[in-house]
Amino acid sequence: MTRPDFHFIARLTLRTAGRGMSDFTGELRRMLREHGAGDGLVTLFLRHTSASLTIQENADPDVRADLLDALDRLAPQDGPYRHTVEGPDDMPAHIKTVLSGVSLAIPVEAGEPLLGTWQGVYLVEHRARPHRREIVAHFIGSGPKP
Repeated sequence: MTRPDFHFIARLTLRTAGRGMSDFTGELRRMLREHGAGDGLVTLFLRHTSASLTIQENADPDVRADLLDALDRLAPQDGPYRHTVEGPDDMPAHIKTVLSGVSLAIPVEAGEPLLGTWQGVYLVEHRARPHRREIVAHFIGSGPKP
């Protein structure tokens, strides 16, 4: 087994349109290609507390709509929250982030994320208004072939 001899850290910036799921699988693939990733692991970390990351079905948009609706039922906007200074959607967004998480680890082979046939990588925006979100990616593994 060869040991990892290559790594990089990169940032992806995504602009959201407000509540919803943004597929950034293409941007992830492009970043891995541009940095010369070979075989290894990419870790993604979202630098925010009111949005999250997930791997989810990319074929039927009803799946994503149902997931957003389910999160709204788990953390309704009209809950009895103490933290309200940033608006009524802020505390529910923090709760949804706790439930769904801000990091992912994805195996990579020959520069391609090893996702399943129907899987995409998504940023989940839990706030109502648009935001600029930053994802830090750290790849460790093998680099470009000589």
